[in-house]
Amino acid sequence: MQRVMQRFLAAALGLLLVVNSILTASPVRAETAARELFFTILHTNDEHSALLPLPLIDYDPSGATGAAGSFARLASAVNRIRAAKQAVGEPVLLLSAGDYLTGSPFAWLALNQQAPELQLMLSLGYDLITLGNHEFDFGSDGLARYFQAAGYPEAASKMPIVASNANIPNDHPLAHVGIQSTWVKTLDNGLRIGFFGILGKDATNFTPYATPVTFTDPLAAAEQAVAELKAAEADVIVAISHSGEIEDTLLAQAVPGIDVIIGGHTHKTLDQPLRVGDTIIAQAGSQLSHLGLLELAYDQETGKVSLRNESSGQPYLLPLDTSVPFDTGYKSQVDDWAQELDTFLNRLSAGRFQNMSQVILHTDFPVDNKPKFTETPFGNFVTDAMRLMGEKVTGEKVDFAFQANGVIRGGLEPGTLTGREGQVTLFDLVNQVGMGLGPDEQPGYPLVSIYFTGEEVRRILEITALLPQLQGNAFFLQTSGLRMEYDPTRAILATIPIKNLPIPTGRAVVKAERYTGSGVQQADSSWAPLKRGDQQLYHVVSDYYLAAFLPMVGEVLPSLGLVMKDKQGNPVEVDDCIVYRDGQEYKVWQAVLEYAVSQEPGSTGLPEMPTYYSATSDRIVVVRTLPIWLVPALFVIAVLALLVFWLRRRRARTA
Repeated sequence: MQRVMQRFLAAALGLLLVVNSILTASPVRAETAARELFFTILHTNDEHSALLPLPLIDYDPSGATGAAGSFARLASAVNRIRAAKQAVGEPVLLLSAGDYLTGSPFAWLALNQQAPELQLMLSLGYDLITLGNHEFDFGSDGLARYFQAAGYPEAASKMPIVASNANIPNDHPLAHVGIQSTWVKTLDNGLRIGFFGILGKDATNFTPYATPVTFTDPLAAAEQAVAELKAAEADVIVAISHSGEIEDTLLAQAVPGIDVIIGGHTHKTLDQPLRVGDTIIAQAGSQLSHLGLLELAYDQETGKVSLRNESSGQPYLLPLDTSVPFDTGYKSQVDDWAQELDTFLNRLSAGRFQNMSQVILHTDFPVDNKPKFTETPFGNFVTDAMRLMGEKVTGEKVDFAFQANGVIRGGLEPGTLTGREGQVTLFDLVNQVGMGLGPDEQPGYPLVSIYFTGEEVRRILEITALLPQLQGNAFFLQTSGLRMEYDPTRAILATIPIKNLPIPTGRAVVKAERYTGSGVQQADSSWAPLKRGDQQLYHVVSDYYLAAFLPMVGEVLPSLGLVMKDKQGNPVEVDDCIVYRDGQEYKVWQAVLEYAVSQEPGSTGLPEMPTYYSATSDRIVVVRTLPIWLVPALFVIAVLALLVFWLRRRRARTA
């Protein structure tokens, strides 16, 4: 009996301790939980028309193996999370930080008055999107038509577009598709979320066809947007920013009151959000490689927003790999869009190519476009294609070809699945070189045929030494038909204060030589020096974008000025230099594709990638030389030394 009583007392004591813990510690937690409103943000950025897994050669329709990504996997992940959150009454938002358009041939359908990306995003129920720089690749008019093809402005009530620092003229079609400066959405739990959208300073450098749309200072626009959203009684303020994590950090530091920044532009996979004060910054890679997930809590008493992922064990990024099955409904939609693209390709190529998934090349090695700021194997392949196919189409020898890294979107990844080892599809090749459009408003930048003097070609080489230091890897130029040695530390003599304008030395290029042989340049072939001051005209091919851009450098930096000329030396405009074949603009993607299929067949029966492109070939070599200021400094020292020596001798004579 005594033992029973002891057990009873022990149990009673334990119960009292539990009750005590509930009456003491738990009230604080319960009170906090009662005043918190939970919500989840799902986010993507830089989708780049990646409707299917990439590379396409490793696309397994079953989804069990092969390449990652795709809208079908995204839909599967989003719907699963929504269902789980709905079961506990938690609202879910799905957001995009821009650049959903361009980056794969599916974007070409925008030029066929179709909008597959937006149609899929609307179907999946994105709550809000913003504008990235690549949305303007087809021009502001083209962007307006793209939104209209997706059902805007009516669709703006389902999937609003926020662009707070976009200055759109009232008489422009883009002003009538429903773009907003800010937006407030009330969730089912009563929480009011305020949104604004920003295109960052770096991103605006890549919007050459946005005219007449301009972009105001992002920080000033953010300050105004935050003030408007607070006046509209938004509880939580979310910035959808296509700027990159560095600018997002500066935004959070400069503009108080932003709770969350959903970022894009730099394709950064932030496994952990950045924290700047009370601001949470997130980004989810690119091409639908990941789905970002922020589990959030809003404290109604303090007004603070906190993350719950750590306590719930939920990762901030969900890989959209083979662990995520395809949503059959969205896979069917994407398959339909793929058929539309094949039909469009057939028309563009006049029937020569009919299927984007067609295998067109075999390679035993990847053809890389890395590292940054240097010659790359794929850069050599692309510029060789432009030079050699340019010769074939124009019927004239081409001395040099140039292409910017910014329009070479990646390298070639050969297939890895059983039976597809080493194969490359048409889609995967064109995917890397098919950006932009020409005056014909058809997909791809056209080749242009220009004549420059040897001195001007050297200025182009000076530009590739200078500009990447100021504007990044996108402005580094790949080359064909020449080889050069340069010292990047010698590119800038000084920088003009206030204007932050560099003074180029024009002496960064230490050595430049012109390939005088035929075909692909070889180290042991004939070379001739390309000297400063050379006034001989040389035939240059580039693309429409770069050809229009390079002379603009000279407008800012006159010492690097260029004048486009015809073969007689007469000044011409870029539109006069477009290369045509059979009355149609000859595109860069066509040149690269045709160069690829022209390679000699290998043991597989497919055209074989030459081993030449397995590595670089010393076309662009960085060297280290004496600092540019050292020579005049040594001259001044020598003069001063001579002066001192002369004065001493004179003093000695007079003494």
